[in-house]
Amino acid sequence: MATKQLNIRLDEKLDQRLEALAARTGRSKAFYASEAIEAFLDDWEDYYLAKDALTEFRDSDETAIDVEDVDWNKLGA
Repeated sequence: MATKQLNIRLDEKLDQRLEALAARTGRSKAFYASEAIEAFLDDWEDYYLAKDALTEFRDSDETAIDVEDVDWNKLGA
């Protein structure tokens, strides 16, 4: 996979923590920065997907189903 470079500024304490983690694990600081950005994006993409779905539901004429009425056994099928 092609990669791109991203330059960021970190405060000294955060950089020290990142440096210590990288040294302890033998991974690079770039590895952990990339992993952190990916996790951040996963969380925020999920948030906006749910937010948009909720807005779409509220704008529709559909009615909600009570949680007691959900057949949980059929959800995996």
